[in-house]
Amino acid sequence: MTMEPPPPLQVSPPTLAHVRSLKALDPELAYLALLTRRGLKPVSRWEKPLAESGLVLLGRMGLIACPIPRTVKTGRQVVETVFGISSAWVRLYERRFAGQPVDKSSATVRVEGFLFGYPPCCVEQYVRHPYAAGDLPEEDRRVLFHWPCRDCQPTSLLLPVYRQVWAVVESC
Repeated sequence: MTMEPPPPLQVSPPTLAHVRSLKALDPELAYLALLTRRGLKPVSRWEKPLAESGLVLLGRMGLIACPIPRTVKTGRQVVETVFGISSAWVRLYERRFAGQPVDKSSATVRVEGFLFGYPPCCVEQYVRHPYAAGDLPEEDRRVLFHWPCRDCQPTSLLLPVYRQVWAVVESC
């Protein structure tokens, strides 16, 4: 089956300026923000606190951002930054995880996978075999934020659009 390439990605000059500013903070943050802004991910998580200036940049991109306090096994508090185009999705993450310990249980992986927009088949594969490389080349895996299962149809649909977003961030 041959798929046509997606239409060219149109990004407004103000959004490009915000992406550039976020990229100066961290290229991965800029990439996550643009994926989320494009609606490819309901929610994204930056596993670090973000200064007010970063939260403002996300807001200027049309994203709702929220710092979420969590704890790690040592009891130390950490802050994640969660953002999305809908406050309902961000609040859902907040209600489920704020103040909770970071864990990798099957239940947590399933909820996170759903909220982060990962294909359900890949989430289930990850629950059974975490970090299994699947059959994608490394250059494809690096543009994803999930571990794709073998012959994954949803991932094959996502990859061309993810690559476009990756190229925009790389060109900034």
